[in-house]
Amino acid sequence: MTEVEPRKTHRKIFGKIFGKICSSSADVCRLVIATHNPGKLHEMRELLAPYGIDAISAGEMGLPEPQETGMSFRDNARIKAEAAAQATGLPAFADDSGLAVDALDGAPGIYSARWAGPDKNFRYAMETIEEKLRERGATTPERRKAQFVSALCVAWPDGHVEDFEARVAGTLVWPPRGDQGFGYDPMFLPDGHARTFGEMSSEEKHGLPPRGKGLSHRARAFIKLAEACLEQR
Repeated sequence: MTEVEPRKTHRKIFGKIFGKICSSSADVCRLVIATHNPGKLHEMRELLAPYGIDAISAGEMGLPEPQETGMSFRDNARIKAEAAAQATGLPAFADDSGLAVDALDGAPGIYSARWAGPDKNFRYAMETIEEKLRERGATTPERRKAQFVSALCVAWPDGHVEDFEARVAGTLVWPPRGDQGFGYDPMFLPDGHARTFGEMSSEEKHGLPPRGKGLSHRARAFIKLAEACLEQR
């Protein structure tokens, strides 16, 4: 058996679990969303909704948060997904994402959540970024370029994993605009748009087919995952 065949087998099984079985009203399809972040949970449930998946979060199940010791978004997404899959015996779906600012040498990057502190105060995190940008003289749009990055990972209890990564480029604005979304959304203006993620509805922010090809970093990564692993109900 070649190295490619197991991946195809798991993808076929994943499609069967989250497609054919879910298409029957008598069957329940469960997936653990490996997050304790309410904002991420809301978005990930929205992305999974068309596939008829009964999603429960790690937080709702009382699972502990694993230490994110990885050196990349992919590493940390895998750590979270594998921990949830092993703890529950169910397939688990995890996201690790963050903001990478060019003028700050890619920071906060994988530490994006930590910049908000233990209270998850993203207003404070945005103010910190703005302060650091001003310290470096990054006051014009050309010097305020950034990317949102998302890595999605699905892990099975048998140890198999699939992961996907995507990003969206934009410019950081000040002051923040809008109260939609979460995290750094109010200061992120995606390229080609006049409104920040914080000013967009979730439908507009995701930009999923048939309306679009994916706008947000998480939606773009999810489209890759869905094409490989999911069957729409």
